[in-house]
Amino acid sequence: METPHIQPIAPEETWALRHRVMWPAHPLSYVQLPEDANGLHYGLFLGEQLISVASLFVQGEQAQFRKFATDTFYQGQGYGAMLLHHILQLAPALPVARVWCNARREKAAYYQKFGFTETAHTFEKSGMGFVVMEKRYP
Repeated sequence: METPHIQPIAPEETWALRHRVMWPAHPLSYVQLPEDANGLHYGLFLGEQLISVASLFVQGEQAQFRKFATDTFYQGQGYGAMLLHHILQLAPALPVARVWCNARREKAAYYQKFGFTETAHTFEKSGMGFVVMEKRYP
């Protein structure tokens, strides 16, 4: 079994996996963010295969992670958790006091396992319910 490894990647390396996992019914441009050029993008690889991606956008003392996607074949095996844990370990060095995300409503419990709490801010996008979740750092 190959050992997973995480490394920084270029924004365009995230697009195919984001598209396939998150919004396959939409055009590829739907997962390409205008701010991608300013983000920090990370990929988790098994050998040469990219199986999980996440992007981090730092603004002042806060950072938002977006477009967190793990190949459906590898979901539930802990790879996404490894990548999210890696990103959260970066926060104190950035330094940021808050990391937040727009979580799909049905995934809120997943993020709670990493110390995120729900805020009162909710919204809908393309028929899906979202809640803003945050993790604060001392």
